[in-house]
Amino acid sequence: MDPSRRRALWGLGALAGSSLLRAQQFDPFHDHSRLPGFDEMASIMDFEEVFHAKLPRQIYDFTDHGEGSEFNLRRNREAFSWVDLVPRGAADISSIQTATELLGTKMAFPIMAAPTSGHGLLHKEGELATHVGTTAASNTPYIVSNASSLPIDKIAACATGPVWFQLYPRPSVDATREILEKAQAAGCAAVAITMDQQASYYERAAHLRHLTEDPRTAGTPPRRPTTKNPYRVPDGRLWYNWKFLDEIRPFVKVPFVAKGILTAEDAELCIEHGMNGIYISNHGGRSLDYGPSTLEVLPEIVSAVRGRVPIMIDSGFRSGTDILKALALGANVVTVGRAARWGLGAFGDAGVQKVFEILQGELVMAMAQTGRPTLASIDRTLVRTRFR
Repeated sequence: MDPSRRRALWGLGALAGSSLLRAQQFDPFHDHSRLPGFDEMASIMDFEEVFHAKLPRQIYDFTDHGEGSEFNLRRNREAFSWVDLVPRGAADISSIQTATELLGTKMAFPIMAAPTSGHGLLHKEGELATHVGTTAASNTPYIVSNASSLPIDKIAACATGPVWFQLYPRPSVDATREILEKAQAAGCAAVAITMDQQASYYERAAHLRHLTEDPRTAGTPPRRPTTKNPYRVPDGRLWYNWKFLDEIRPFVKVPFVAKGILTAEDAELCIEHGMNGIYISNHGGRSLDYGPSTLEVLPEIVSAVRGRVPIMIDSGFRSGTDILKALALGANVVTVGRAARWGLGAFGDAGVQKVFEILQGELVMAMAQTGRPTLASIDRTLVRTRFR
């Protein structure tokens, strides 16, 4: 071991521990020697730390993993670094106005709770706590998942805030109609049908399958996969088309939104088939590996839509500045999924409320700092983009 060889080995060791490689880790080290308390929550990522500490590994990964290699999961976050905010030099920011309306739903901020499944795994009160939390946060609208832990009527009745409904259609038109009628009878003000038809394979879950136990199936014998094909495609996905959507369209008496749109061509088709809104989403990086981020496809979809219907967006949003960037690129409303789950798992309904209050406060601050006192004053001149 001459000195030059030792120096070379030291260099390799330093590289292995550097941020370049650590940035590629999906489960980085979390120091839980002292977790912050509720009153110390200052940013959305603080909730993720507490969520990680409190919930079993399997549930944590179910919330945070992405499809395949998780490229799309990373790209969703990376895309925000390709958008710069350009503040105005002087502006009257004595009053910041954030109230808006989306398809008849009034909201104090252009922020909603995105649909995510199985809140009963995160907290004993499940979606009830989520709805109580969103209502307490300035009546933030909550889009309830079709795969919720509790019935939609019970969720909608537990708090006064506005609720929407996210639909996974069934192959039977009659079965789909029954789901839609229950949601509308419960008071859901709009329906968002998931169009990306997620058929995902989570490598992270496969790697951990012998290290952790799924709390949903604890104590039961393992089951063989129930899909009828060798390609890991769930039977309930990748089957419906526009003809089917046209058949169920008459059953929807409230605004009908298409969720999971990532191209201008699909946005045009949505409008042609009578959809009332476009919801840009890649399922939070859980739908298709190596797909685009939602933020980078937002401008082309805005150009195609030309203001004919409102545009919603989710996937990767973690701060008020993230939300401001999407508004500047043409989105009408941003919806937040993982962050709400982190709040719920960490502190229940109070955590959900705090998550949205932090985002609301950060958005107000970002609007003030950039000299944009109203939503109408937020436009493309606010940002410079470097999309690849």
